[in-house]
Amino acid sequence: MSSSAIEVYGLGKEYVLGERVSFPTLRDALSRRRHRGRRDRIWALRDANFEIARGEAVGVIGHNGAGKTTLLKILSRITPPTEGEVRVTGHVGSLLEVGTGFHPELTGRDNVYLNGAILGMPRREIKRKFDEIVAFAEVERFIDTPVKRYSSGMYVRLAFAVAAHLEPDILIVDEVLAVGDASFQRKCLGKMDEVRTGGRTVLFVSHNMGAIRTLTPRAIWLDHGQIAEDGPTAQVVQAYLESTTHTDSPVVDLDDEALRRTVGKWMARRVRWESIALLGPRDEPVASMPQNMPLRFEVTFGVREPVRFLELYLRVKTPDGLWVFTSFSGQFEEALERGRYTTRCTFDDHRLAPGQYVVELVARGADPEDIVPSAMRFEVAPAVVEENLRYSGSWTGVVRVESEWAPLESIESQTREPLVG
Repeated sequence: MSSSAIEVYGLGKEYVLGERVSFPTLRDALSRRRHRGRRDRIWALRDANFEIARGEAVGVIGHNGAGKTTLLKILSRITPPTEGEVRVTGHVGSLLEVGTGFHPELTGRDNVYLNGAILGMPRREIKRKFDEIVAFAEVERFIDTPVKRYSSGMYVRLAFAVAAHLEPDILIVDEVLAVGDASFQRKCLGKMDEVRTGGRTVLFVSHNMGAIRTLTPRAIWLDHGQIAEDGPTAQVVQAYLESTTHTDSPVVDLDDEALRRTVGKWMARRVRWESIALLGPRDEPVASMPQNMPLRFEVTFGVREPVRFLELYLRVKTPDGLWVFTSFSGQFEEALERGRYTTRCTFDDHRLAPGQYVVELVARGADPEDIVPSAMRFEVAPAVVEENLRYSGSWTGVVRVESEWAPLESIESQTREPLVG
């Protein structure tokens, strides 16, 4: 028997833009055949080659539209490939979209058995694990309620519980865990780690680089449908993060279409970020600031259609995506007419330790809002002068906070054994 759980050779998936799936008449079929060459085509995945060993945990990362979900759908046998070959050994449990595999008119209880059957599990095994599944999903009160009345979070909890507890040989999980609350996300990550250490194969897609680093020793980075890098997680994540932020110029052009396809979450119509810069002591754009100097960011945005109110957020994050702190502009009192606007956001006492950081920008109030998760990367350098700092070594952690230790006091006690040695 092969030691590989998944083998992929020359895998590709092509989509025709604007194509609708239907049951055509002969006339429709002939018409489609005549016009097929005129349609725009896009390769969501192209020339993918990799192997995943039994019991291996692999993270799949990449920007929105990179081909991650397409890959998982092919591996889960939901979507056929256009070219290439896939060999999957063992039962596959997949959680790709909210409600996938659930029948809305059936109860939670019925859907547990339905999902188990789809995964190829015997009824006796499903029955043996049923109580554990329901308890994990925390839906005991609603287990006999039709799932069409479930919230998206309840859908995800029950679907994940089924996929993880019925012990598939391969567990495939997409970013749908983001739908659950923070407590359940931690619970899911713990269960996935248990599955991984139990010798089963895990394929995990996430934008949470911290979770990817924790759960998966190996990572595959997809970029525009092709494998950009495959290797140790720390190395691949670092390369990916460096690709999503730009430091070629101290002023980042956020209106660049190529950049937006990589780092922009929404293509806003009414309000759109245009640029961001970190300013030095003489208002010059810089890429690095000493840790004992204020951080001043100058941002520019364009208003394409008048908006009645607008709120701006500037978030500083670690490269792994951990939020360190956020600045909120408050709601601007007056309506904004068409035009270009600029403002500055200053952190006088940021206390960031030396290292690399990322800025996220959010313009909220227009529909849709404009979000740029990785607008720029900047560096906090060691302080030029360490004045009034009691600790002169290097800081570990994200923030630098001064502290004071009290003098040692000798303690005499008859209740403890005398020190030996």
